[in-house]
Amino acid sequence: MQTESPDRILRLKTVLDRTGLSRSSMYRKMGQGTFPRNIKISERSAGWRESAVEDWMRNPMFYSVDDK
Repeated sequence: MQTESPDRILRLKTVLDRTGLSRSSMYRKMGQGTFPRNIKISERSAGWRESAVEDWMRNPMFYSVDDK
């Protein structure tokens, strides 16, 4: 029995709707390391891990990307 659901990949529109950020603000924050980085889904598309976006939403002021 699986107790934990798999991490979903969210597309840009969904991330913007959930966070309330504008596209330019989100990409600026990504560049500063204060918003989760996107992941490449295919050659021409990208998305964000739902768990990473949720982590950011819990505490956006103190979020930082872990470079591991």
